[in-house]
Amino acid sequence: MRAIPVASVALLGVATLSACVPAGAAGSDTFGFTVRPATVAPGGEVTLGVGRGAGGCRGRVTVTSPVFDTVTIARDESSATARVDRDARRGAVYQVAFACKERSGTVDLTIAGGGSHRPTPEPHHSKGVHAGEGGSIAGFDLKQIGVGALLVAGSVGAAHRLSRRRSGEHGARP
Repeated sequence: MRAIPVASVALLGVATLSACVPAGAAGSDTFGFTVRPATVAPGGEVTLGVGRGAGGCRGRVTVTSPVFDTVTIARDESSATARVDRDARRGAVYQVAFACKERSGTVDLTIAGGGSHRPTPEPHHSKGVHAGEGGSIAGFDLKQIGVGALLVAGSVGAAHRLSRRRSGEHGARP
């Protein structure tokens, strides 16, 4: 009987920890357009990638964003780099738009250092594919991770203690 409460506590802990794991290390969309890292400091450099496989772009790709100069990825290249403006607003999420003859799409780029609140997305006018927010190790706040880990550990400990206390009460009854 003791295995059931322990297993449920372990399952609860795994589920809680899995909710803390970022979905991906880089922003990307369904056509293989990528921005790495997905979170960058003002003045930092990002690598812009293009899927050249089936369904991807076969020719020249133009990449635009409010936080860096327009970049052209040549037909025989799969990536290029761009330097983010030093005056990019910390904590903001900007759209990076990719366009080629076959298709277009957008990927989010987050500017690091926005504090603990969720950044407000910048308005965009592209009608391409919209990718979800990526994550990056550079965007982690160690203080928030530590507090989260303590909360998870406290929850697991409390659940374990309560399950042991309840199983002890059931044993005392006739």
